[in-house]
Amino acid sequence: MSTPAFPPLMSGHPVDAGIDPFEKACAMAALGCDAGVIVYNVAANRLAAALVMAPEVPLQEAMAMLPLCAVGFQNALGALGPPEVAVHLEWDGGLRVNSAACGRMRAMAGTDDPAALPGWLVVGLDLPLLMTGTAPPGARPDETALYEEGCADVDATALLEAWARHTLNWINRWEDGGPRALHAEWRGLAQGIGEEITQGGRTGTFLGVDENFGMLLRDQDGTHLIPLSSVLEQST
Repeated sequence: MSTPAFPPLMSGHPVDAGIDPFEKACAMAALGCDAGVIVYNVAANRLAAALVMAPEVPLQEAMAMLPLCAVGFQNALGALGPPEVAVHLEWDGGLRVNSAACGRMRAMAGTDDPAALPGWLVVGLDLPLLMTGTAPPGARPDETALYEEGCADVDATALLEAWARHTLNWINRWEDGGPRALHAEWRGLAQGIGEEITQGGRTGTFLGVDENFGMLLRDQDGTHLIPLSSVLEQST
């Protein structure tokens, strides 16, 4: 495996197989490592990476980094993969390739208080490259892996590099111009808007998101706001 080259302000920290890059990045962030570190492992069947950030805004605003990193992934695969491969983004971080579940983005922060400065925020990318396990073909029709979807020629290290570049570009745009452009890009890729979904123990129609990417869900009792910080993973 070649060593990935990351853009300025980002640096790579490889980990061996068996070490979860997301968990490692969260531990490093909690100990005060520099923002911009990407902890990663590129294996034959999976690409896993996590980006450490140090937001200077409250958590409810900083949570925009979860959809931002997902948009960065879509842009990266769009640049490297076949044009007919479609990527859509679930509100809670799930990734879908050609309509099937294909990995996810995940997030953890130094606080779960939406109004507090988080200190650190880690967004992880977990992407299956090959289907593994003993299930026969077709047994999991709603799950897929990248190389099963016509992307076998996409080099995983190049995809990691492209994800970093596109994510950094979107971070700069978000810092300089606010969330408007990110909202427009994400909405064009979002999965399930206008459809009935279940989230946070409620089932209703997914109307869209507010300015901080909180989900607007309408059911028989009215319209409810589910903050994006509700999908944060908790440290164990």
